[in-house]
Amino acid sequence: MAFGDYPIDYNPKAHGPYDPARFYGKPDTPFGQVKVGEIGSWLARRNKSPQAMMGAVSRAYWRWQHKYVQPKKAGIAPFLHVVFGSMAFFYMINYSKLTHHRNYKYH
Repeated sequence: MAFGDYPIDYNPKAHGPYDPARFYGKPDTPFGQVKVGEIGSWLARRNKSPQAMMGAVSRAYWRWQHKYVQPKKAGIAPFLHVVFGSMAFFYMINYSKLTHHRNYKYH
């Protein structure tokens, strides 16, 4: 599978039009239905390759796009997601600098 190709498990006759937000691999138990004792075996079944991780990030991005950005009557939610996400990101990267400016009652 090269960059820009369809996933290996995608079959146009069985699945219909391609949806980038859908996982076409073998279905597994959703995480919400996994029991506490089975979490280790559930995590062991995950594909941890970089290609699989990027596929998961891509599917999450497309689900977010379909839900918030691409509807006909999209609201302000996608803009607020970007603003608050960037605020959290910049707070994390500047946290070490911000801790030096704390006001302590006793030194």
